[in-house]
Amino acid sequence: MSLPSSLQTLAERRQQELTHLSHVQNWPELYQQQLLIALGCSDFLHECFQKDEFLCQHFPSMFKAADRSEQYRSRLQAILSSCTDEHGLMRELRYFRRREMAYIAWRDFTYTHSADNNWSLEISLSHLSLLAEALIVESYQWLYKQACIDWGIPINAQGEEQPMLIIGMGKLGGGELNFSSDIDLIFTYPENGETEGARRSIANAQFFTRLGQKLIKVLDQTTVDGFCYRVDLRLRPFGESGPLVMSYAALEDYYQEQGRDWERYAMIKARVMGKETYSHYQELRQMLRPFVFRRYIDFGAIQALRRMKSMITTEVRRRGLHDNIKLGAGGIREVEFIAQVFQLIRGGREPSLRGRGLLETLIAIKELGQLSVQEIDDLTNGYCFLRRLENLLQAIGDQQTQTLPMDDRDQTRLAFAMGMQHWAELYSEIEHHMNTIHAVFEDLIGHEEEESESSVGKAYIELWDMAHNQDVLEHILQELNPEQAESLTQHIIEFKGELKKKTLGPRGREAITNLMPKLFSVVISREDASDTLPRITKLIQAIATRTTYLELLDEHSGALQHLVRLCAASPMVAEQLTRYPILLDELLDINQLYNPIELSQYKVELHEFLARIPEDDMEQQMEALRQFKQVCLLRIAASDIAGGLSLMKVSDHLTYLSEAIVEAVVNQAWLQVTEKFGEPTHLEGRDSKGFAVIGYGKVGGWELGYNSDLDIVFMHDCDANIYTNGKKEIDGRQFYLRLAQRIIHIFSVRTPSGILYEVDTRLRPSGASGLLVSTSEAFDEYQRDDAWTWEHQALVRARMIYGDRLLQEAFNKTRHDILCLPRDEKALQKDVAEMREKMRDHLGGKKAGRFMLKQDIGGITDIEFLAQYLVLNHSHQAPKLTRWSDNVRIFESFAQQGVMDDELSQLLIHAYCVMRNEIHHRNLLGFDADVDENSFNQERETVVNAWNNWFVE
Repeated sequence: MSLPSSLQTLAERRQQELTHLSHVQNWPELYQQQLLIALGCSDFLHECFQKDEFLCQHFPSMFKAADRSEQYRSRLQAILSSCTDEHGLMRELRYFRRREMAYIAWRDFTYTHSADNNWSLEISLSHLSLLAEALIVESYQWLYKQACIDWGIPINAQGEEQPMLIIGMGKLGGGELNFSSDIDLIFTYPENGETEGARRSIANAQFFTRLGQKLIKVLDQTTVDGFCYRVDLRLRPFGESGPLVMSYAALEDYYQEQGRDWERYAMIKARVMGKETYSHYQELRQMLRPFVFRRYIDFGAIQALRRMKSMITTEVRRRGLHDNIKLGAGGIREVEFIAQVFQLIRGGREPSLRGRGLLETLIAIKELGQLSVQEIDDLTNGYCFLRRLENLLQAIGDQQTQTLPMDDRDQTRLAFAMGMQHWAELYSEIEHHMNTIHAVFEDLIGHEEEESESSVGKAYIELWDMAHNQDVLEHILQELNPEQAESLTQHIIEFKGELKKKTLGPRGREAITNLMPKLFSVVISREDASDTLPRITKLIQAIATRTTYLELLDEHSGALQHLVRLCAASPMVAEQLTRYPILLDELLDINQLYNPIELSQYKVELHEFLARIPEDDMEQQMEALRQFKQVCLLRIAASDIAGGLSLMKVSDHLTYLSEAIVEAVVNQAWLQVTEKFGEPTHLEGRDSKGFAVIGYGKVGGWELGYNSDLDIVFMHDCDANIYTNGKKEIDGRQFYLRLAQRIIHIFSVRTPSGILYEVDTRLRPSGASGLLVSTSEAFDEYQRDDAWTWEHQALVRARMIYGDRLLQEAFNKTRHDILCLPRDEKALQKDVAEMREKMRDHLGGKKAGRFMLKQDIGGITDIEFLAQYLVLNHSHQAPKLTRWSDNVRIFESFAQQGVMDDELSQLLIHAYCVMRNEIHHRNLLGFDADVDENSFNQERETVVNAWNNWFVE
């Protein structure tokens, strides 16, 4: 079959560009003919031949070897043996990858139109996987030898040399790597110890961390010759926040104590790269097997995989992914899930199900009779078709994509390479395979059980049908809710009138017609219907043109029930759902909706959430951070509304959530800034950033509310005269300034999902006029010599919310020392009292007949100022008062240290909590923080008496 005319013209023009290279002119006739196909179908191949004269000269000879992949390691080892430095190593790695990838792409594109049948999908995937393994292992071997010269040989307590084992995850581990895939790796080593043979020994952990960093660099860094692979280590224990390399013992402890369902799923395909080199390989494999394959039949795996599929489906919807042959319904991922359901459920008892490759697993499932022969054939044929299509799609431009192209030229290229006459024929074949796969997936895994649909009463159907006729509508509502009939009538008529102005389309109109009677059946009979219905119809207006969400509420009665419950309880939640309708997805899973993430798991869950997005797609990463925050806020609020969380627990959740987000923001900002400037050189050999974020106020005191901003201060430990090691060298302190600015930008920039947090950095030394980020020494000096009393008050409610151990120790020492300074009691009283009056004058907004819970006399701020005063006044005699930064535990410590009696301590804690609780619930209801002036009289009296005891002569 000859190239389509549009591709033929392109190919001939490109062939003309290569005629100056006599090597190409001398190719055998067969390769001259295939060259046209290659140049017409692949921009990547065109670029390879343009860049690489060596490739043009030797390309035909590459076909002489029966199986090139068997020689990858030995050939690359010989090439690298002549490299004398890392620059040369990186250059040769990139040359080798380019030439072998060109060979693979050529075979993929010419396969359908060649008489040579010694090529298949399995061979292509094997070549891609073995090529990656060769590049990884031989790079490691070269770097390991050099590292031993520089830092000594790592040994254990018995003097045995220790290697670093590199575990390939995902498709790399399964020997099924994509053409343009990331490589997911985990680094580990057998035992702790120290190096020997160098002038100064270092710990094995430090040796392998440095080695791992170098390996990532030589594979991942983009040079003039390109790069080898994007390296992703986020599947390692604790994700980005975990150590780069762990010993076997640490790895085993992690998976036994903290390993999660998705990590079992990922570990199925785990494979040690170059395992034949290591005697330690079997030990590692035996250690991990019980975590992955349970001895008992594990039907809980179906629910875990169902949740994972639901998350992917939600992500597809959120990111607007269409025609995605990997993540879409019936895509590659669903075949992988089907195979891994059986592996996770029965792999502990059936050794044939423990294979890493997908096709071998499907064969085992068929032999065990777990699926029918027809189903297995459908899955196998569909998977092979989609994987071949995926490889060709990526080989067009060496781009990591699974989305079918919109461009006519690329559509023509794919159709031709797949042996089809035109795009419509190929698209029809794609749809056939994906529909067949999805049918098996639905039958096996399906959806989570939904509540049975109850029939909607005739009156509610008539209510929507007659929403244009006020008299009839009011008559119906008099039967259903006589007390609120008049206001409900008016609102429904106005709502339907506004809805008519929108362009809904047939699907949208049908969804609205089905949904509204169901909504009325849930809302109209409620005592608060006239308040609740407007909140929900405002949401319906917002999603009216987004039919998917209307159908979601129509098809899932449980989601509709939860929507009404949440909107009735909280205008704040209703507003959040209206502003960000993607949160409606969360209503589908009642177990998650009313069960917030465990406090210790926020960082892990956020890491998993971000891991689905390319690390270098900063726009999507920022959007994902906001979506994660909104999802978590909704779950916390739902549990709060349901009575599942106390006020203190709500604040704990909001605080831990903010800390997870701060860490993720710092990591994102770090990636962006280091990509441009490199890292400050004082960090070499350290597994940290030399950077810290100090939280003040509500985040410092574990007392965040739903709408709280973050009061933060930045700190680093970079000395003067330090510079970065990147392409563009800058002063180390300038680097940390750029980092802080980038962090603030990520927090503050408005994406479709809004801003992340309002961030206030004015509590830094010298306030808004001071440096945005300071050294720990400068911070300490400022607090000792220049800080005002109110700044020492603020320090009472400060703690480090992100940072490494050295900065943590430095900050904690400064805080403790400053709070413990002896102070003149009268001067301190005067300063604190004056600041309290100034704040009341500035922030107080007195309403007639109302008590302002925060700023009025006897309110929350009086309690907070009293706590701060007593810590500053007594810590030099009772240093344990500096331990806590939250008010409740501060008042408890006053009683323990004899600053006040236990009864008064408990009364003030009670006053503080009940007033905070009132503010909290008023926030949920959308009300201001004020109550009737006769409220909380006893609590206010306690606070006033305590204030007068310490501040009035």
